[in-house]
Amino acid sequence: MSTLSNVFTKVTKFLKEYMIMVAIIALVVVTIIVEPKFLSTQNITNIMGQLGALSFVALGMTFAIVSGFIDLSVAGIINIVAVTTISLIQPLGQVPALLIGLALGALLGFINSSLVVSAGAMSMFDALFITFGMSTVYSAMALIISGGSTQQMRWLETDISIFNTIGSGTVSIFPVPIIIFLVCLVLLHIFLSKTYRGRSIMLSGGNKTAARLAGIPVKTTVMLIFTISGLMAALGGIVQFSRITHVSPIIGFGFELNAILAVVIGGTTLKGGNGGVIRTLLGVLLVTLLSNCMNLLGVGTHIQSILSGAVFITAIWLDNRKELKGAYA
Repeated sequence: MSTLSNVFTKVTKFLKEYMIMVAIIALVVVTIIVEPKFLSTQNITNIMGQLGALSFVALGMTFAIVSGFIDLSVAGIINIVAVTTISLIQPLGQVPALLIGLALGALLGFINSSLVVSAGAMSMFDALFITFGMSTVYSAMALIISGGSTQQMRWLETDISIFNTIGSGTVSIFPVPIIIFLVCLVLLHIFLSKTYRGRSIMLSGGNKTAARLAGIPVKTTVMLIFTISGLMAALGGIVQFSRITHVSPIIGFGFELNAILAVVIGGTTLKGGNGGVIRTLLGVLLVTLLSNCMNLLGVGTHIQSILSGAVFITAIWLDNRKELKGAYA
């Protein structure tokens, strides 16, 4: 009896520890059984393409959530960076346009952090409303810049080879955005887990008062994480419009919620101070596979929205339950 009990305990511990991996495997197996087209080359390529933009935004969101915040401005940043970048390609050339787009994302993230710090909004909820307001501002600016119209890359009478490579290029069998993402993943993982500034982000996310008393420059840390979030959102926006080859002033719609969902599902707690970008990679994979599987199975758009909302609520509920158990253990 004790042997069965030990086996049950080990299995339960394994499932809790690797729940997201089990969920990914189960989702893939069920979909393959119901719809064998899941394993087709076209669908695998499609999944890799879908991973691109969201993965970058989720990386930036990881830094915000680990530090005890939520950055809702990423959708607006994607909107304004996308319309600005595509509008600068023809007059300035693709390299300056690309660099300006990335710099703009970092600048907007820095502006967010300056508002958060100057307002003393050091709680998640205060910062959440500030970043939501800024997202509205950035989206409105994107509408003004674009005139409310969709811009097609094929209309540009200049070289767009870099953006074509970002959108549809491959290295062996791997899409270029995946290669760029893996480089960013490694660099940000090393930064967050191995450097003083990265550990400062984790500590300030867990307890900002204790971090400040320990000599950690909390305000500087807040500015850093929002700047990283803005930069990653900009990169995600550029990858997105390079893939779909057009830009609308609402191209970033929904990215903020999917990024939060990917980070939380990946195991980074909303309370801050615990998490990492490697976990976020698994969360992005699960969110992308869930969307892809529902499309393959012919699930309607409205039902998909309901299911995505249910997954989001469940993830937050489980995160809160985990925190409560830890508090009363």
